[in-house]
Order: sequence, then C-alpha cells, then structure tokens
Amino acid sequence: MEQSTVFITGCNRGLGLKFVEAYAKQDWHVIATCRNPQDAKELNLLAQEYPSIAIYPLEVENSEQIKHLADHLNFEAIDILINNAGIYRSCTLGNLDKKAWLESFAINTIAPYEIVISFLPHLHRGNQKKVVSITSKMGSIDDNTSGGSYIYRTSKSALNSMMRSLQYDLANDGIATLTLHPGWVKTDMGGLGAWISADESVNGMLKQIAKLNLSNSGNYVDYAGKKINW
Repeated sequence: MEQSTVFITGCNRGLGLKFVEAYAKQDWHVIATCRNPQDAKELNLLAQEYPSIAIYPLEVENSEQIKHLADHLNFEAIDILINNAGIYRSCTLGNLDKKAWLESFAINTIAPYEIVISFLPHLHRGNQKKVVSITSKMGSIDDNTSGGSYIYRTSKSALNSMMRSLQYDLANDGIATLTLHPGWVKTDMGGLGAWISADESVNGMLKQIAKLNLSNSGNYVDYAGKKINW
C-alpha cells in the first residue's frame, strides 16, 4: 500500500511537533519544516525514532525559501498540506506597532497562501488533496465581543478569508480546504492557563482532517468539529 504524505510547517514545538508525532505513528511520510532544524531537539529525536520523518528548514515569511523547497521536493506527492506556523503579536487601542502588524500578516496570512500556491503541483499528485490552515477563533469577526488584540485578530481574519477563497478556487482541482481552530491549548503561545492539552487538540484536529472531502470543503471549525461563524 502506498504511503501517504503530509507536509507541515512550524514543527519545532507545540501543535506542529504533535502533528508530526501523530502522523508518524500512523506510518505517514511526514515532511516537517521549521525555521532552524539544528535547534529543534525534540523534532530531531522524533526523526530518529521514526525514519518516515524528513526535516527541512523553512522560514515561512521568506518567499524564496518556499519556492526553493517546492523545487527541491519537485517529485513529491503531498496528500495533506497543513499550514501550522504562526506568530502571536498584539496591541491595544492607540498602541500601534506597525512592524509587528506587518510581520504578523506576512507569517499568518501571506505565507500560507504562498505555500499552497508553491505546492499545488505536489497536491495534484497526491491522492487525498487536502489543504488545512490552523487559525484561531480570535479571527472570527462574529466572535469578537471584547475588542483588543488588533494584530493577531486581523491577521487570522485575513487568513480565514484567504482560505474561504481557496475553497472555491481549488474545487476544480479536486482539492478540499479546512480552516481549523485548535482550541485554547497549553503551548508556549496558549500559556499554562489554557483549557486543553496539545495532545487533545491535535487528536481532535486529526479527526476533522480525516473527515475532510470536497462535500464539506471550506468549513471553519474547532478541534471538536464545532462550526465557528466567520
């Protein structure tokens, strides 16, 4: 039986690392990317345990690096592409950090788009043909009842909008899309006060990804499958 392949960004820690471990345990070929593989101790230990894991350097905000990696992996077939890499920057009313805002859009919004476009040929060669982006409920305009967090909210809202457009633009290619909120997770980004563990979040998201097909493409849901209003 042919081995399935998943491509994941931001794999050095948190949810990305858990995604790598979970798919490797299911005997998937895992293409794991992160900014500095040489410093990703836990990821490298996983790769020693599971030979199906291949690690590549990728700064997602670097367009040339994205194109170079796509060219390097030219003959790979990718079944599932998971845009997991992200950054949390925030600001309150009247406290603008323009550089941080632009950086967040580059990493949280533009990079996932560029990655999908660069790896479209690889997805065409795959059997499952799924594009997944890890977002946040904070990107929901409907759910914003407290204000603040201007940088993070807007970058994730833009990601959600981008994924909604991809739903329609990729449908003719047979590629399904899913926009996933992982929940409030106990990671470096989520903090110790978060509600769920990374294992619980990833296990739930794996189920949502497994259920993804063209008939339910374009959904915005959380790790438990609950729909979120845009």
